[in-house]
Amino acid sequence: MNDRKRAVQARIHGKVQGVGYRIWARREAAGLGLVGWVRNEREGTVTAWLAGTETEISSMIERLWQGPVGASVSRVDVEEIETWTAPGDFRIVA
Repeated sequence: MNDRKRAVQARIHGKVQGVGYRIWARREAAGLGLVGWVRNEREGTVTAWLAGTETEISSMIERLWQGPVGASVSRVDVEEIETWTAPGDFRIVA
């Protein structure tokens, strides 16, 4: 297990709005022990900022490709975040 801390921004593309994706993502991320946030973007994507261990982040990225029932993910872009102070939990933001 790799316990190195890491923070990433993930942009999820496809049918990811109007299907409960943010609620699902918050539940999945919190269950893995991640902190950060998730939000809908105007152009129809969802952005998630995730902070945790290498193992937790990798697991969440795999889950982001699945999404909740009704979602259809076509692409997940992941970018490393060098400096970011994470909230103490995982939340949905506007």
